[in-house]
Amino acid sequence: MPKVSAGLLMYRVLNGRAQVLLAHPGGPYFRQKDEGAWTIPKGEADDGEDLLDTAQREFTEETGHKPTGPFVVLSPVKQKGGKVVHAWAFEGAFDPAQLVSNTFNLEWPPRSGQQVTFPEVDRAEWFDLTTAKWKINSAQVKLLEELEMTISQK
Repeated sequence: MPKVSAGLLMYRVLNGRAQVLLAHPGGPYFRQKDEGAWTIPKGEADDGEDLLDTAQREFTEETGHKPTGPFVVLSPVKQKGGKVVHAWAFEGAFDPAQLVSNTFNLEWPPRSGQQVTFPEVDRAEWFDLTTAKWKINSAQVKLLEELEMTISQK
């Protein structure tokens, strides 16, 4: 059974152009990565947790910002490792300078016996859709394309 995660894609429209908020994963494995490394704030559901509730919880944990709807459901996408990502889009405002992320512990360097604490998200930024399609995990590009179609129909 594939792993399942849920996340939120926050967007805004400035001067008639859509922008999306993307998160850059923290930790040593992503430190030097940019293209294809960014993601929507997301995470795995707790047992029995509603996926939209998961998406909202994860967004708050990873950004420090409590999202408010309405939330527009997007089609799930499957990432290279097999994980299925369920996502919702919502229009909102967020200052990336106010980012407050939860943390995780990792043995670093590997086999050193030392546990180091890293932020789950080390930064967040607003990107126009063209740039975002270059920055985001390739499987999640479909989320941006669907959002773009949804916004154009408003």
